Amino acid sequence: MLKVAIIGAGAISRAHIEAYLKFPERCTIVAISDIYEDKAQERIDQFELKDAKAVKDYKELLDADIDLVSICTPPYTHASLTVEFLEAGSHVMVEKPMASSLEECDLMNAAAQRTGKILSVVAQNRFKTPMMKMKSVLESGLMGNIVHTQVDSFWWRGHCYYDLWWRGTWEKEGGGPTLNHAVHHIDALLWMMGSPTEVQAFMSNVSHDNAEVEDLSIGMLRFANGSLGQITSSVVHHGEEQQLIFQGSKARVSAPWKVKASNSTSNGFPEPNKELEEELETLYNSLPEVVYVGHVGQIDNVLTAIETGAPVLIDGISGRQTLELITGIYKSASTGELVKFPLDADDAFYTRSGVQANATHFYEKSTSIENFAPQTITTGSSFK
Repeated sequence: MLKVAIIGAGAISRAHIEAYLKFPERCTIVAISDIYEDKAQERIDQFELKDAKAVKDYKELLDADIDLVSICTPPYTHASLTVEFLEAGSHVMVEKPMASSLEECDLMNAAAQRTGKILSVVAQNRFKTPMMKMKSVLESGLMGNIVHTQVDSFWWRGHCYYDLWWRGTWEKEGGGPTLNHAVHHIDALLWMMGSPTEVQAFMSNVSHDNAEVEDLSIGMLRFANGSLGQITSSVVHHGEEQQLIFQGSKARVSAPWKVKASNSTSNGFPEPNKELEEELETLYNSLPEVVYVGHVGQIDNVLTAIETGAPVLIDGISGRQTLELITGIYKSASTGELVKFPLDADDAFYTRSGVQANATHFYEKSTSIENFAPQTITTGSSFK
């Protein structure tokens, strides 16, 4: 029976707790830690965690022989917490984004390699049936070469969203929706396409004058094979309609699932290729459903890795690749430069202090509240 601790009792901790409770024969939650100890106790009471104790100072758990730690705290704390728990002998699953800077990612990955412990970065959208099926469809080659990708990471958040004390600053949140919302879609894009070679980006803050960070960005990508891509990251889109589109030389597929294929007429105009569309539909429909979805799926993956020694699907290297693209978007949007990858340790945006000093500050944070009342939140895309 693996012993689990949750660090951070905020909104996202609920998804972790509910996921661990799906596997009562494999793990048990023994502690929840939060700087607001009453919040930790509320979670314990809410889920009737009889074996768990509330802890104000997480350092009490470093010597507690914890097998696995879920880090659910603000981004600026991820690196230090991860390194400390890895060094203490615990495996770590850290919420997105992995960290606030590439330097911190490198410190986290170095600690994982040094200790031999598992480091997994939350990207729960990979553990959804449409994403798993999409990955297999792309790998089938039926679409031909991928020539264009489109990511619409559309979310909507009210003005008061950035009143929470750690949100809306480059220091503590590390960025706006590009980092904290589109990270889901960017991880999926890189999983399916690999990393781009360069990015040109723009960003703005059009609706949240209580935040330093962007609330809207657009990144234009070039891949090594010459294909192009675009990523729109937003918390200003009503309806929150989200999609990933892959245009191949022979067909187009997307999540939410849609397939279109064309043949050329004698004058170069398109006509439907129904045969290929049907072949792609048949392949998609034949692929298996995901057994465990979202956070439950990723926690199952991490538990299995601990139990069997198998690799996790999303490790710290993968988490760093996602942050590298996001950092490139911030650098390009802040400087106006075309940014080429990879970004190395000499880059001005490599460190958290470098990002804070060089990223565009749109507004000063004008309000800071300690906590919102407990409410349901959205935790990722609901692709069908």
